Amino acid sequence: MDTTRRQPVLRLGFLRAAAPWRAAGYLVATGLTGLLLCAGLLVSLAAGGVLAALLVGLPLLAALALVGLPVAAWERRLARFLDGARVPDPHRVPDRPGLAAWLRLRYRERATWRELGFTVLAAFVLWPLDLTVVGAALVVPADLLAAVPLLLLDGEQVNVLKIWQVHSLGVAGLCGLAGLALLPLLGRPLALVAVARAGLVRRLLGPGRQEWRIGELVRSRARLVDAFEAERRRIERDLHDGAQQRLVALRMTLGLARLDAPPDGPLAARLTEAQREAGEVLAELRELINGIHPRVLTDRGLPEACADAADRSPVPVAVRFALPGRLPAPVESAGYFAVTEALANVAKHSGAGTASVEGRYADGRLTIEVVDDGRGGADPGRGSGLTGLADRVAVVDGTLTVSSPPGGPTLVRVDIPCAPADGGEPPR
Repeated sequence: MDTTRRQPVLRLGFLRAAAPWRAAGYLVATGLTGLLLCAGLLVSLAAGGVLAALLVGLPLLAALALVGLPVAAWERRLARFLDGARVPDPHRVPDRPGLAAWLRLRYRERATWRELGFTVLAAFVLWPLDLTVVGAALVVPADLLAAVPLLLLDGEQVNVLKIWQVHSLGVAGLCGLAGLALLPLLGRPLALVAVARAGLVRRLLGPGRQEWRIGELVRSRARLVDAFEAERRRIERDLHDGAQQRLVALRMTLGLARLDAPPDGPLAARLTEAQREAGEVLAELRELINGIHPRVLTDRGLPEACADAADRSPVPVAVRFALPGRLPAPVESAGYFAVTEALANVAKHSGAGTASVEGRYADGRLTIEVVDDGRGGADPGRGSGLTGLADRVAVVDGTLTVSSPPGGPTLVRVDIPCAPADGGEPPR
């Protein structure tokens, strides 16, 4: 058991606080949950076994393997109620949207089977222990304390703990004093049992070693993404404020020198050529800066940046976005470059006459869809930028889905889990 979880219930003054009563509520909740689970699992297993002969019960039995998911989520919430510390969810986000991808991932995860095992343990072993501990710690002292009031109401006798008949008010008073003494004495074991049970929840229903390593890899990848994004912005700022301004000044200086040179001489021709070359270098540098991190994305956000990219596309593109506000910078950057890469593929390979870009935010996910009416047949395995696009989206824990049957249309869909950067609410 984690000693950091035990400390709140081992302080001398914990009985005057909410710890023992919170522990009692926790064990009552887990005990009743286990009791309901026991009844529900027995009925479901019986129904599935009877219907299995007709093949109808097979899906029910397969679905029972996932019963641990909601039970584990409820147990993690109860453990947080006990001591305030959150139990992380060990499950990963599916690589693709849809029920089939979700089911395939859940049946393959070790956490799913650990949660199923815990559910069986809670339904057939733990709940009687939980309710027994609560009964011994609270019901026994309460029954002893009630001896005097019950004897006064009855006038003749009271059955203490259903095993001892008391006729004397003095003996009933002694029972009340014993109840007062037992209540704090039994409160400490009650709290320790609750903490031990919550520790079992954290051990079995929290991330295991493999899930913890995956989570650490995700967190380290997020840190690398932030560092890479900061470096990109520094390079973009240096190019914009340094090299670009100097090229503009050089082009202006060449233009002034050309005005001072003899108009029909070789010097004027060379200055004109140099000015043209400087202009081309400046245009290339601006394209490079826009490719590193466009200023409109930083200043105006993802919808305006995608609209700007659509305006530069040789194929007419309709852009529609419904976002709650600004999103985290890495998410906006990944979404923008996914759109620009998809539009570049539309212009180069699809033969499309029109295309559309639609973005929305719902259920904690940014979804961007790029659709064109071209010839179709796009295959990420054959390149065309889609593999690199999938890698770029995966950096922010997103997924890429491509649907491109021969003859079209082609749909490129990007899903990125995120939260609004400004705390806004998603649109209804």
